[in-house]
Amino acid sequence: MNNVAFIYLTLVTGAYLLLFRRSRDKTRQSLRVAGQSLVRMAPMLAAIFGLIGLFQVFIPADLIERWLGASSSGTALLTGGLIGAIAIGPPVAAFPLAGSMLDAGAWPPAAAAFVVSWISVGVLTLPFEAEIFGLRFALSRNVIAFLTALLIGLLIGWLT
Repeated sequence: MNNVAFIYLTLVTGAYLLLFRRSRDKTRQSLRVAGQSLVRMAPMLAAIFGLIGLFQVFIPADLIERWLGASSSGTALLTGGLIGAIAIGPPVAAFPLAGSMLDAGAWPPAAAAFVVSWISVGVLTLPFEAEIFGLRFALSRNVIAFLTALLIGLLIGWLT
Protein backbone atom coordinates (compact mmCIF):
# COMPACT_ATOMS: atom_id res chain seq x y z
CA MET A 1 0.00 0.00 0.00
CA ASN A 2 1.43 3.40 -0.93
CA ASN A 3 1.51 6.43 1.36
CA VAL A 4 -1.47 8.19 -0.25
CA ALA A 5 -3.67 5.09 0.07
CA PHE A 6 -2.59 4.66 3.68
CA ILE A 7 -3.43 8.30 4.47
CA TYR A 8 -6.88 7.97 2.86
CA LEU A 9 -7.55 4.72 4.67
CA THR A 10 -6.51 6.27 7.98
CA LEU A 11 -8.69 9.35 7.43
CA VAL A 12 -11.75 7.32 6.41
CA THR A 13 -11.30 4.91 9.31
CA GLY A 14 -10.95 7.84 11.70
CA ALA A 15 -14.11 9.44 10.29
CA TYR A 16 -16.05 6.19 10.72
CA LEU A 17 -14.84 5.79 14.30
CA LEU A 18 -15.75 9.39 15.11
CA LEU A 19 -19.17 9.14 13.46
CA PHE A 20 -19.85 5.76 15.05
CA ARG A 21 -19.83 7.51 18.43
CA ARG A 22 -22.29 10.06 17.10
CA SER A 23 -24.74 7.75 15.33
CA ARG A 24 -24.21 4.01 15.24
CA ASP A 25 -27.21 3.42 12.96
CA LYS A 26 -26.13 5.92 10.30
CA THR A 27 -22.56 4.64 10.44
CA ARG A 28 -23.76 1.08 9.89
CA GLN A 29 -25.98 2.29 7.05
CA SER A 30 -22.99 4.08 5.53
CA LEU A 31 -20.90 0.90 5.74
CA ARG A 32 -23.69 -1.04 4.00
CA VAL A 33 -23.82 1.54 1.19
CA ALA A 34 -20.03 1.37 0.85
CA GLY A 35 -20.15 -2.43 0.69
CA GLN A 36 -22.89 -2.35 -1.95
CA SER A 37 -20.84 0.11 -4.00
CA LEU A 38 -17.82 -2.17 -3.75
CA VAL A 39 -19.87 -5.15 -4.94
CA ARG A 40 -21.26 -3.10 -7.86
CA MET A 41 -17.80 -1.84 -8.83
CA ALA A 42 -15.96 -5.17 -8.44
CA PRO A 43 -16.64 -6.37 -12.02
CA MET A 44 -15.46 -3.05 -13.45
CA LEU A 45 -12.35 -3.09 -11.27
CA ALA A 46 -11.60 -6.66 -12.37
CA ALA A 47 -11.99 -5.60 -16.02
CA ILE A 48 -9.68 -2.61 -15.48
CA PHE A 49 -6.98 -4.75 -13.89
CA GLY A 50 -7.42 -7.33 -16.65
CA LEU A 51 -6.95 -4.58 -19.24
CA ILE A 52 -3.81 -3.42 -17.47
CA GLY A 53 -2.47 -6.97 -17.54
CA LEU A 54 -3.17 -7.27 -21.26
CA PHE A 55 -1.58 -3.90 -21.88
CA GLN A 56 1.58 -4.76 -19.96
CA VAL A 57 2.04 -8.18 -21.57
CA PHE A 58 0.90 -7.67 -25.16
CA ILE A 59 2.13 -4.15 -25.92
CA PRO A 60 5.93 -4.19 -26.04
CA ALA A 61 7.71 -1.59 -23.92
CA ASP A 62 9.83 -0.52 -26.89
CA LEU A 63 6.64 0.35 -28.81
CA ILE A 64 5.43 2.51 -25.91
CA GLU A 65 8.84 4.14 -25.64
CA ARG A 66 9.03 4.74 -29.40
CA TRP A 67 5.57 6.35 -29.65
CA LEU A 68 5.22 7.93 -26.22
CA GLY A 69 8.83 8.33 -25.05
CA ALA A 70 10.72 11.56 -24.39
CA SER A 71 12.73 11.17 -27.61
CA SER A 72 9.50 11.76 -29.55
CA SER A 73 8.37 14.61 -27.29
CA GLY A 74 6.01 16.56 -29.56
CA THR A 75 4.67 13.45 -31.27
CA ALA A 76 4.49 11.62 -27.93
CA LEU A 77 2.42 14.39 -26.37
CA LEU A 78 0.01 14.44 -29.31
CA THR A 79 -0.19 10.62 -29.45
CA GLY A 80 -0.89 10.37 -25.72
CA GLY A 81 -3.64 12.95 -26.05
CA LEU A 82 -5.17 11.25 -29.09
CA ILE A 83 -5.17 7.81 -27.48
CA GLY A 84 -6.89 9.28 -24.43
CA ALA A 85 -9.41 11.11 -26.63
CA ILE A 86 -10.58 7.95 -28.38
CA ALA A 87 -10.46 5.74 -25.30
CA ILE A 88 -13.73 5.02 -23.59
CA GLY A 89 -14.30 3.71 -20.13
CA PRO A 90 -14.48 4.91 -16.57
CA PRO A 91 -12.02 7.68 -15.73
CA VAL A 92 -10.51 5.59 -12.95
CA ALA A 93 -9.14 3.20 -15.60
CA ALA A 94 -6.94 5.92 -17.09
CA PHE A 95 -4.65 6.18 -14.07
CA PRO A 96 -3.34 2.61 -13.86
CA LEU A 97 -3.01 2.49 -17.65
CA ALA A 98 -0.97 5.69 -17.58
CA GLY A 99 1.13 4.16 -14.81
CA SER A 100 1.79 1.15 -17.04
CA MET A 101 2.75 3.50 -19.85
CA LEU A 102 5.22 5.28 -17.58
CA ASP A 103 6.67 1.94 -16.45
CA ALA A 104 7.16 1.04 -20.12
CA GLY A 105 9.09 4.24 -20.85
CA ALA A 106 6.42 6.80 -21.76
CA TRP A 107 7.30 10.45 -21.30
CA PRO A 108 5.37 11.84 -18.26
CA PRO A 109 3.80 14.72 -20.26
CA ALA A 110 2.45 12.19 -22.79
CA ALA A 111 0.97 10.10 -19.97
CA ALA A 112 -0.55 13.22 -18.41
CA ALA A 113 -2.08 14.24 -21.75
CA PHE A 114 -3.47 10.71 -22.06
CA VAL A 115 -5.16 10.88 -18.64
CA VAL A 116 -6.59 14.38 -19.03
CA SER A 117 -7.76 13.66 -22.55
CA TRP A 118 -9.38 10.35 -21.50
CA ILE A 119 -11.31 12.17 -18.78
CA SER A 120 -12.28 15.33 -20.66
CA VAL A 121 -12.41 14.57 -24.41
CA GLY A 122 -15.06 12.32 -25.89
CA VAL A 123 -14.45 11.53 -29.55
CA LEU A 124 -16.58 8.39 -29.41
CA THR A 125 -19.32 10.10 -27.41
CA LEU A 126 -19.30 13.24 -29.57
CA PRO A 127 -22.51 12.33 -31.47
CA PHE A 128 -24.43 12.02 -28.19
CA GLU A 129 -23.02 15.28 -26.86
CA ALA A 130 -23.81 17.05 -30.14
CA GLU A 131 -27.38 15.74 -30.05
CA ILE A 132 -27.92 17.20 -26.60
CA PHE A 133 -25.87 20.41 -26.70
CA GLY A 134 -25.53 21.07 -30.41
CA LEU A 135 -22.63 20.36 -32.76
CA ARG A 136 -20.88 23.71 -32.33
CA PHE A 137 -20.86 23.41 -28.54
CA ALA A 138 -19.73 19.77 -28.60
CA LEU A 139 -16.90 20.39 -31.08
CA SER A 140 -15.76 23.53 -29.28
CA ARG A 141 -15.75 21.83 -25.89
CA ASN A 142 -13.84 18.82 -27.18
CA VAL A 143 -11.23 20.89 -29.05
CA ILE A 144 -10.69 23.13 -26.01
CA ALA A 145 -10.50 20.09 -23.73
CA PHE A 146 -7.97 18.42 -26.05
CA LEU A 147 -5.77 21.50 -26.23
CA THR A 148 -6.02 21.83 -22.45
CA ALA A 149 -4.94 18.19 -22.07
CA LEU A 150 -1.85 18.92 -24.16
CA LEU A 151 -1.12 22.08 -22.17
CA ILE A 152 -1.46 20.18 -18.89
CA GLY A 153 0.92 17.55 -20.25
CA LEU A 154 3.46 20.27 -21.03
CA LEU A 155 3.01 21.78 -17.57
CA ILE A 156 3.58 18.38 -15.98
CA GLY A 157 6.79 18.09 -17.98
CA TRP A 158 7.89 21.52 -16.83
CA LEU A 159 7.08 20.74 -13.18
CA THR A 160 8.68 17.29 -13.05
